[in-house]
Amino acid sequence: FGSRTQPRNQCAGHHLELAVMFTENRVIVDCKGHMLGRLASCVAKELLNGQKVVLVRCEKLNQSGSLYRNFLKWGEFRRKATNVKHAHGPFHHRAPSKIMQRAIRGMIPHKTFKGRCALDRLEVFDGIPPKYARRKHKIVPRAQKINCLKPHRPHCTLGDLSTKAGWKYKELIERLEAKRMAAQAKYYENKKGHVAAWKDKKAAAAKKLTKDQQEILTAAGVL
Repeated sequence: FGSRTQPRNQCAGHHLELAVMFTENRVIVDCKGHMLGRLASCVAKELLNGQKVVLVRCEKLNQSGSLYRNFLKWGEFRRKATNVKHAHGPFHHRAPSKIMQRAIRGMIPHKTFKGRCALDRLEVFDGIPPKYARRKHKIVPRAQKINCLKPHRPHCTLGDLSTKAGWKYKELIERLEAKRMAAQAKYYENKKGHVAAWKDKKAAAAKKLTKDQQEILTAAGVL
């Protein structure tokens, strides 16, 4: 990723295992199967280094501890309010994307100019919006649940916690995700058909060439 004052290929000391993304303008991370805190710390570091990050499917994030325990902790946070006027904050978001955004904000000096610019590079979404549906999604291995949490340890998803806290859009997101996956499956089947037809045409054209022409094209990597 790299800082804003150095070329990206010269910046060292990053902590996110996304080395192949250094030249990309925007990194899209699929949050499914990741731990909330681990992923938030990795993303916060890259935001401060100047990388634009998009987080999709935040409702699939995992938290260690049972659902009941995490709901009690969220209830303690909900009771914190301004004594004079509650509209002054703090604000207790219930959407998974907003909870993730606040977790990342807590790891960034968001009251400084540098921190505000870093937060401007972040986008968070529940589900996957259409404009990022067919883009390549990345993962962060060191933040995945299978690498951070033992199989027998209790955990819960952020979507379940948000629903228990009052989030009302879980069923809507699930319907939209089912619709998106059906459309992508249809697109993939059509793509396989086009690729197979292209390979058949390529093989038919190769048969019309002489042996010497085939050897030259094979050496060049065309066939």
